[in-house]
Amino acid sequence: MSSERIARRAIVRGKVQGVWYRGWTVDQATELGLDGWVRNRLDGSVEWVASGPADKIEMLIERSRNGPPAARVDSVDVEETSGIVATGFGQKPTV
Repeated sequence: MSSERIARRAIVRGKVQGVWYRGWTVDQATELGLDGWVRNRLDGSVEWVASGPADKIEMLIERSRNGPPAARVDSVDVEETSGIVATGFGQKPTV
C-alpha cells in the first residue's frame, strides 16, 4: 500500500442523513489520521473531502460503503480533488 498523500471527494447516497453518518465519518477519518470535512447536502446525500496517505484514504472509501449501523449506502462516487483542506477532520454546514 502506498503512503503517498492524496485527496479525494466522495458523494455518498442512500439512507445517509439522520443516521449519524456525518459523526461516524468524523470518527473514522480521525482514527485514520486524515484531514478534511463532511457535510449533508440538500439532495439527501453526504459529501466528504479527505486528504492523507493513499492507503488511509482507500480505507475510508471502503468503510464509507457500509457506514454506521443505521445507514443504508446505495453508492459512493469518488473523484480526485485538490486536497486543500484544513488540518483535522470536522463537519461543515449543509449545502
